Parts: sequence; C-alpha cells; structure tokens
Amino acid sequence: MSRISTNFWFDSQAEEAAQFYTSLFPRSRIVDIVRYPDAGKEVHGQNAGSVMTVDFELDGNSFVGLNGGPLFKINQSISFFANYESRSEIDRLWKELSEGGTAHMPLGEYPFSKWYGWIEDRYGVSWQLMLVDSEPKQRIIPCLLLVGKRCGQAKEAISFYTSVFGSAKVGFISTYGPGHEPEAEDNVNYADFELEGQLFAVMESALDHRFDFNEAISFVVACSDQAEIDRYWQKLSAVPEAEQCGWLKDRFGVSWQIVPTDTLTELITNADAQTRGRVMSALLKMKKLDIAGLRAAAKG
Repeated sequence: MSRISTNFWFDSQAEEAAQFYTSLFPRSRIVDIVRYPDAGKEVHGQNAGSVMTVDFELDGNSFVGLNGGPLFKINQSISFFANYESRSEIDRLWKELSEGGTAHMPLGEYPFSKWYGWIEDRYGVSWQLMLVDSEPKQRIIPCLLLVGKRCGQAKEAISFYTSVFGSAKVGFISTYGPGHEPEAEDNVNYADFELEGQLFAVMESALDHRFDFNEAISFVVACSDQAEIDRYWQKLSAVPEAEQCGWLKDRFGVSWQIVPTDTLTELITNADAQTRGRVMSALLKMKKLDIAGLRAAAKG
C-alpha cells in the first residue's frame, strides 16, 4: 500500500458507501471503523458513537470515508480511473455504479479506448471505466481535472507534486494538438505521474465546467514523525485560511491531510473514552498536527 490514500467526505454515508464499494471491486475489504467520542461535538456536530471514519481497500488502493456533515460535496474535479482487461468486468462495474448515478460519457468505443465510460455514482464519486490491453500497474488511479483558471497548469502541477515527494516520477504526457478548440494545443488531455508508489493522473479542459477542487476529496499523507509533517506542510500549504485539523490546500486548490497515521490511530482508538476525548479536543484546535501535543493530551 502507498503512504498516500484517498479520503471521501460524506455527510453520513461513509459506512454505507464503503460497504458498496468493497462489494463491487475485487480484492477489497473494510479495514477499520472509528467512532466519534463525546468530545468536540460543538465543532464536528456528530453524535458520540456514530461512525467517524471507515478505512477500506479497493483492489490494492487505500481509501478513507469520513462522515463530516453536509459542508462539502464531491464533484468531478477528482475522478478515478478503473482499469480492467475484461469488457465484461467493465460492463458489470458500469451497471452497478449506474444505479442511482449519472453518466457523463456513455459506455462505448472511443479513440483512446475500445471500451470506456465516465459515470458518477449514487454518492457523487466519478469513475472512468477503461478497458486496457494488459494488466495495469495500478487498477484504480485518482485523476485531477484542471478547469477554469487552473486550465493550462497541468504540467506545472506535475512538476510541483513530483518535487514535493522524495519518491516521485513523471510518466506519460499527452497534449491536445491542433483542431481541438477551445483546448490549447499544448494543454494536457492526459498525463500520469507517481508519488510514493501511488499513480495519479491529470487532465485539463477549457470547457465551461462549473466545479473546482474542494475538501470533499482529499489525499492523506501518512507521516512517521513530526519532521515529516513539518516538511510536507511547509511545501504543500498555500491557503492559510484552509488549514485545520491536519488539513491544508495546495497552490492548485487540492486538499491534503498531513497526519501521523500510526500515532493518531493509536490515540483516537484508545480503550479509555476520556483519553479519546482529550485527544479529539486537542486535535480540533490544531491546524498542523503536533504529535507531542496529541500525546500530552492523551496523558491528561
């Protein structure tokens, strides 16, 4: 598993969505469920004992579902390629994901794939189902779509992200070329890059899309110590007013969570309810997470 996972912000459907996705994709499972403590309700607004997060895996990729209320809504700015060699597998996934969903590009043959479709599922998550010729390195790939004022910044974004992470490389880059107005010839119609073993894709479009990146989908970076947290925070955070509880926004508007995953899991799943409450209260007051402060709160 990569040290980078994907977080979905749901109103209250995190467990339901995780069960749906893990029933749909192969090699999938629910890993852990964490519930809200009594502390912090005045901030998070959730009832004690209700599901806070659900950690799950989909065909080799790590995901987290968070119940955070109706504040943010998932949109097409971040979608997920699902790459499979079997047309029947694509058809099956399309059928299941279509129930209660919306098709953005109908399933069919396109110049770039013999069988492809873009579907938004019942929870608002967008999937680009793609028939591929051979087993891919990674079956599910998050894809950033740069639109509006961000259109034209894809190559800059790739350069930036691959400079931030120590283990990173640029992959395939394809541009529009002539005859694709309103798209500029040098703009990226598809590119991919790798961060810490996790493949990402990026596209850009000059069409009139009415969405942009928000906190509804974020990427979680698992850090081993405070030095890592400090380094990623310094490199990525570009919107100070968006900093809260380990969350930040980068210069392109993409949200990241920079967290000491093992430490945080240990503390917020502590058997003692008062310890969990103190840790949650401390966390909710932080912007960049402070491991020493969280451990001090746990001790009381």
